[in-house]
Formats: sequence, C-alpha cells, structure tokens
Amino acid sequence: MVEKFIMAGDTPLHICDSEQGEKVVVLLHGYLENMLVWEEFIPLIYKSVRVVTIDIPGHGISQVRGEIHTMDYLAQVVSDALEALKIDRAYIVGHSMGGYVALALCEHYPEKVAGVVLLHSTPNADSEEKRKNREREIAIVKSGKKELLARTAPSAGFAADNRRRCSENIEDLAQIIHLTEDDGIVALLAGMMERKDQNEMLRQLHVPQLFIFGKKDEYIVADTAAAIAASHPEAQVVWMENSGHMSFIEEPEKCAAALLNFVM
Repeated sequence: MVEKFIMAGDTPLHICDSEQGEKVVVLLHGYLENMLVWEEFIPLIYKSVRVVTIDIPGHGISQVRGEIHTMDYLAQVVSDALEALKIDRAYIVGHSMGGYVALALCEHYPEKVAGVVLLHSTPNADSEEKRKNREREIAIVKSGKKELLARTAPSAGFAADNRRRCSENIEDLAQIIHLTEDDGIVALLAGMMERKDQNEMLRQLHVPQLFIFGKKDEYIVADTAAAIAASHPEAQVVWMENSGHMSFIEEPEKCAAALLNFVM
C-alpha cells in the first residue's frame, strides 16, 4: 500500500492505494474511525483487487472543511479522488457512516460505481431517537468531554462475546477517537443527521448491491437488518453470525470472502 496525499477537487485527502489490480475496491471507514481500521483486512483482499482506502474528511488526517460535512459533499470528495487516481469505476464498500457516503455517491455519480457494499450500514434516514443521540454526542464533544466517547463507543461496536478477543482493536479505536479533531467529529455528526432516506434511490439503482449484516449488531439489530434486506430483494445479503458492527475485524476471513465473491 502506497500512502500519500492527493487533491480531491479542492480537498486535500489522505489515502492509501495498492495501485495494482484490474478491479478497484474503495474502502470507506465509519464514524470515529480512520483508514487504519482496515489494516488487518487489506491483506485478505489486496492480491485479488486494487484497494484504495481514504481518511474521510473530518477523520484521520484529512482536513476538516466546514461546520457540516454532508454526505453529498463527502461523495463529491470520493468522486474527485477517483478522478485524481484515474479510476473510472470502483466497487464502493462503506462501513457504517462510510455506507452513507457510498449511497450519496450512488445517487450523484452512479456511473462511477461498479457495485456497492453496505457493511453494517443502512439506507434508512436517522430516526428521531438516533438524531437525539447524535445531538447528545455533539454536546459532549463541544463540552470537551470526548473521552466519554472513547471510553464507550469502541467496545459497543463488537459483539459482547468478541470484546475480550478484540481488546487490542478496541484500544486502537479508542486511540483514534482521542486523536480525531473535535470539529471533525461534530461536522460528521451534523452531516449524518441531515442525510435523507435512500431506500427508493437504491431500489432504482442499476448497480450490483451487497448488504453485510451482523447477527449480534447492537446498532443495526437483526430485526431491523432483516427488514432492510426484505425491502431490497435485488441485493445480495450476507449474515455474519458471530459479529456485531465490526465483522471485518470480528470475522475478517468470512467478510473478505463475501466481498471477493461479490466483486469477482
């Protein structure tokens, strides 16, 4: 993987690129993450496909570019990055928040999407409860108490019976939160709150689709995931029986196999 900065339009963007392979997979990380979360997953796929990872603006060491990072803006950044890298079309894999960015890319730049993978993500807009939770997190960060997120959020992403085994990954995620700029967290929370329901767009999209859900996910519970799957019969669905919200860490080989089967 070659690490570098590129200009995605007028946005400086921190990326890694394996630079080899006819088919391209772009991995978009989730909220309170950065591209380092894919570090152990990439070796499972990079021999088969070209892999590009991105620090989504507001996280990692890509810049904060405003008070609100809408999903539409982030989709434009990804589109501009593909152009800068001279990639015509790619398979877009979005984990959690990264899935919201992937959906916005599908809406605005479908010609650049060879296929879309929602990895523990949803086309649903935020519920009122979810919006209130995001507002609380904005208030926590603005009050200088980001460590509360670092203490609770990372472990909540893992199935309860995987937390001890994945304790080092949980510690790494907590460290990522400590290093993430407060303004970036707030900008992305505000952007996620603004996003619209993308179910109908996805149903009309003539692009291969894959949903990967965790049976033990506490963020997108199994009943909700099943309802999403049922409303999108055009999509392939893979269930990770022993995963929470982080199957690419909890069951990496199975997750990689599902992705490569979809792409290849």
